[in-house]
Amino acid sequence: MKYIKINPADNVAVALEDLRKGEVVEGVTLTMDIPRGHKIVLKDLKANDNVIKYGFPIGHVTRDAAAGTLVNHECIKTNLEGLLEYKYEPLDYVKADNDPSQTKTFSTRKGSEKVLSAPEVRTFKGYRRADGQVGVRNQIWVIPTVGCVNGICQQIVDRFKAEMAGQAGHDGDRHARPDRASSVDAIVTFPHNYGCSQLGGDHENTRTVLKDMVHHPNAGGVLVVSLGCENNQLDAFRELCGPVDERRVKMFVCQKVDDEVAYGVERLKEIYAVASQDVREEVPVSELRVGLKCGGSDGLSGITANPLLGVFSDWIVAQGGTTVLTEVPEMFGAETILMNRCQDEATFGKTVSLINDFKEYFMKQGMPVYENPSPGNKAGGISTLEEKSLGCTQKCGKSIVRGVLKYGERLSVKGLNLLSAPGNDLVASTALGASGCQIVLFTTGRGTPFGSFVPTMKISTNTPLYEAKPSWIDFNAGVLAQDEMMADVAPRFIDYVLAVASGEPVNNEKHGIREIAIFKQGVTL
Repeated sequence: MKYIKINPADNVAVALEDLRKGEVVEGVTLTMDIPRGHKIVLKDLKANDNVIKYGFPIGHVTRDAAAGTLVNHECIKTNLEGLLEYKYEPLDYVKADNDPSQTKTFSTRKGSEKVLSAPEVRTFKGYRRADGQVGVRNQIWVIPTVGCVNGICQQIVDRFKAEMAGQAGHDGDRHARPDRASSVDAIVTFPHNYGCSQLGGDHENTRTVLKDMVHHPNAGGVLVVSLGCENNQLDAFRELCGPVDERRVKMFVCQKVDDEVAYGVERLKEIYAVASQDVREEVPVSELRVGLKCGGSDGLSGITANPLLGVFSDWIVAQGGTTVLTEVPEMFGAETILMNRCQDEATFGKTVSLINDFKEYFMKQGMPVYENPSPGNKAGGISTLEEKSLGCTQKCGKSIVRGVLKYGERLSVKGLNLLSAPGNDLVASTALGASGCQIVLFTTGRGTPFGSFVPTMKISTNTPLYEAKPSWIDFNAGVLAQDEMMADVAPRFIDYVLAVASGEPVNNEKHGIREIAIFKQGVTL
């Protein structure tokens, strides 16, 4: 198949590979070349007619567009405006609390096919923590309370690794050089620019995300390093963190010790002595909390990789696990689909606030709510925010929405959750990790090498990207645009995610790419 008409109501098709002038699509002869991922007009459109894709309007054409031609961002304009009023109109399966994650079939371009059998109980090998959480990694994190000590934190990590390498022949990172005597797979610091000269919400965002990291189950131990004079004072931060295992979580102020690097190394040794004894054990998939994210999307994102994540999301929810969808600006235009899947009116109300609060944030900055598709998105075939959102939201499948989280808030209910965060890749992925997700699944049509502070698995929407960037891409969903069926690809993908949860490193980990980014809205003093 060289193209796809996603929904019977659509008046455009999408090229699954480069198409040439003269080829026939849905009985229409192409009058120009159509690049992969881009939209083909199936019937003559007059100026201001809606373009229908996924069964929904994705905007309107600004000029006449003849059948057989390309329609893209140059001739499509969004229908989105500002704040809207919403009405809760739950779907029938929501009213009956009959979560479709329990179903056994999935509708694809090749028809309704069996994807997975009735949910069997699956497990992975994780680290059971004292607070009941389960980690998929056993790492030691060095976290600065303020950007001023970023360099000190790196020196502490470097000296610790050098000393350990000299003593035991390893460098503290099992993904680089195996250390059979220890289960600690990485020792990492996470520099950031904040912790001082911030007010109000920005100050609290910084403190909250760093606190969330202290309590994250992927960390077998944490060393918190403070300067001493910053706004993010260590005593107040310690109080914010609440009870911690003091064998695994240690904090100190650089201005209160003589040699901060030597002092930090000694604290790391104490943490390492405890964390290195941790062992993996079989735990049910219900303990998994997985973030769903996309970036560098293209016209195939909503056809291959995002639907694959949707199948996975429904499967893990059926297992009693948790998935989290974020990128609120990329819900605009598809928000009612999510709202009508909310479990009750209270959850619906939180989702309305999630959407409208973010729109108000845009408008307070004097920015239009619909100006989202990036140059890369447009080059890949995405023309409007509605189109991007309708593809983006497919990552969460069809499950009932059980929870809605504010930025920095940690997960408290299992099942599908929505999280407030922007579309920015690193900010949103950090927010997913901060909410408690142990893994982030990241679909991309253009490719990106970044990684957050949890394993960040890249899933390509197209095979050429997978072949061109093997050091970036971990799994290829592009085969779904070729000859493979969802029924074959989904189980293989599930097995791979469980292997990663059990310790198999993904590319960002192999290459030591781990970063955090904290949401900033206000002034810097």
